[in-house]
Order: sequence, then structure tokens, then C-alpha cells
Amino acid sequence: MGVAAPAPDAQRVLDRCDDLAAVSASPDGIERVHLSPEHARVNAVVAGWMTEVGLDTRVDQAGNLWGRLEGREPGLPALVLGSHLDTVPDAGRYDGILGVLSAVEVVRRLAPRAAGLPFALEVVAFSDEEGTRFATALMGSSAVAGTWREEWWDRTDPAGTTVREAAEAFGLDPARIGEAARRPEELLGYLELHIEQGPHLEAADRALGVVTSIAGARRFTGRVVGEARHAGGTPYPRRRDALVGASEVVLAVERLAKERDGIATVGRLQAFPGGVNVVPGLVEFSLDVRDEHDADRDALVEEIRTVAENACAARGLRLELTEVHSAAGVYCDEALQRSVTAGIAATGDAEPLRLWSRAGHDAMAVAAVTGVAMVFVRCEDGVSHAPDERVTLADVAVGLDAFEAAVLDVARTHGNG
Repeated sequence: MGVAAPAPDAQRVLDRCDDLAAVSASPDGIERVHLSPEHARVNAVVAGWMTEVGLDTRVDQAGNLWGRLEGREPGLPALVLGSHLDTVPDAGRYDGILGVLSAVEVVRRLAPRAAGLPFALEVVAFSDEEGTRFATALMGSSAVAGTWREEWWDRTDPAGTTVREAAEAFGLDPARIGEAARRPEELLGYLELHIEQGPHLEAADRALGVVTSIAGARRFTGRVVGEARHAGGTPYPRRRDALVGASEVVLAVERLAKERDGIATVGRLQAFPGGVNVVPGLVEFSLDVRDEHDADRDALVEEIRTVAENACAARGLRLELTEVHSAAGVYCDEALQRSVTAGIAATGDAEPLRLWSRAGHDAMAVAAVTGVAMVFVRCEDGVSHAPDERVTLADVAVGLDAFEAAVLDVARTHGNG
């Protein structure tokens, strides 16, 4: 595949990813969560970069950062480019951030020609894609889509701070959350560039790919309830060991996901009371279940629930599963997919790889209000959500070229040939 020589703007994107990596709540890694002081700092920094390329900036009542550049006349519907700036704990520096900064660079390239575009260009930096702080993902983009849930205001972080309290401390007015919602007639579509977070592009020796759909996800908090007793004095027939039962649940989750060709993950497991000489009486855990098709995902959830309940009951334990997040799978807009395909083809890859996203993205929420499409950029060994997240300068350069070409193809299909 032909790859353009790395350009200064690609290096600027990588340098700025490094700059933002320094804005962290943790001295030992990258951690930047929704409505935190670090969130406010990156919004301010990126707003400065947006202003530099001619975007008028604002922060909406969900904490999302926006920049707008008018097209050939004021007030036209906007083609929105963007991603998110929040992170998981101990994060990499490109998940979400690469998409926001690439969008800014595409605007830098197109700004001299903006007067000829049949739409406005907007860049958005969403505030809560990961859901790290309040265990509810996509809150920022859901507010934009008009699907904000009132019960979210009462969710708490590990310190007991509610979303409402955090929003007010951030300078937002919870009573005005509806102002963050965009109307369908205001938008032409949404394009997101994102690292793949998987190994498929690398395995195919491709820099870029066209995303066809985004997996629907359901998340749960789980509890296995047993009885805490003395580790030395309690015979095995009398034990109700919650950790042993939870271990069977974890193994069943992996086995059933493999059998159904789905994806299910226990990412957190904590035993209580936690003494080395105490039989664990309680285990709390997380469960994340995904699939390309919602019906297959839901069937996997129910099978996991049934098998886990039976395994626990056989040991005299009780299983509790509480759903905390649900997002339907999304199919990317066909017309926008064609523009993404044309954009990648313009870089020399005549038949771009098409693949579905196993990871969730803000595009899932935005799809409720406008068509969406995504460009995937290869990441080294598929590693993401970890400090070893890597992209190359050459791939970022070709990604910028493809992203710009995709925007111009959207313009062409809307009467700007």
C-alpha cells in the first residue's frame, strides 16, 4: 500500500498526544476522568489548539468541548469530526485523543477552503466515553444525542461524589443538560478516527480500515455472597467460599464466550473481608459482554447468568447481577462508509479492509441523532487501554490524508464536486 511521507502535522498530532498525556490525576500513569480538574485542563488546552485553526469553541452542559468553522454560508448543518479526551486508569495516550487531534489537523488543512464547503465543520471532544469515574459510559455523547438519563445524576464515584455534584463543581448547570442535545437537522453526519484497539489491521498489514459496525455492550456489577469463616477451623464441607464460587463464574464466562464466538470479560474481582486466614464471604466483580449482534450478545448474557447461578447454588452461594450499562450495537451509515472507503483509497489502498469494532465508541450514542462512520488506524500488537499503546508516525500521516479525503468526498456527494 502506498503511504505518503510523514508530514509535519502528523508529528504535531503525536507531540500533542504526548502533551496531553502529562495531564493526569496519577503521577505514575495517565488517568483523566469525567468532570475532573484534569478534564477541565485538557478542554482548555485543546480549545486553544482549536482556536488556532479557526474554530469557534464552546463547552456544552455535559462538559463536551466543541469547535465550529462555518462553510460557504453561516448556519449550515455540520459534519462533525471527533472522539474523546477521557481515559481509563493507567491508560495509553492515543485512545480517543488521536481522533480529536487528527480532527483539528484536518480542519487546519481545510480551513482555507471552508468557504467552498456545503456544510460547516465541527470538532467535538467528548467528555465521558470510557465511563471510568461513574461506571456509566458515553454520558457526554448521550447528552448530545438527546438520550441523557435523569437517573445518571445520582450515580456516584468511588469517593461518593454524585454526577450532579461533579457537574456543578465543573461549572455546569444540571438543569440545562438538555441544551447539549443536537437536532438531526443541525447535523450532516459524524466521522471518527480511532485506533483499532485490536490486531486485525496489523495482521493484514494495513494502516487503515473502514468500520462497518460497532458491537453492542452490556455491563454488570456482580456479587457472589457466601459466608466468612476462619480459614483454619472451617472444614471444607462447611465452607461457603465466595471466591472459589466467583472463580468458577470467571472461568464459565470465558468458556461460554469462546463457545458462542462472543466477547465477555471480568475486569475486576475483589474478595472480602480480605484476610489471609479468612474464608472469603463476599466477592464483587465486573462483567462486560459484547457481540456484533445484540441478539447474540443477549443470549450470551442469559447463558452466563444461568450457568453462574447454578455453579454458585451448588456451593451454597448466592449470585447477584445488576446491569449498569447497556448500549445497542450500531451499523455505520452506508453513504458515510463509502466516503471513508474513498478517503482510504485515495491514500493508495484500493480495497480497504472492512471490519466491525469490538470496542465501544462515542459514535454509538451519536448514531441516535445522525449517521456515523469510522476510520480505524493500526495500533501495535492491538494493545490499547494500557501504557504500551503505540501508533506509528507513518500511519498517523496516512490517517490524516484519508480523513481529509473522506471529508472532501462527503462534500462532493453533497454538491461540491
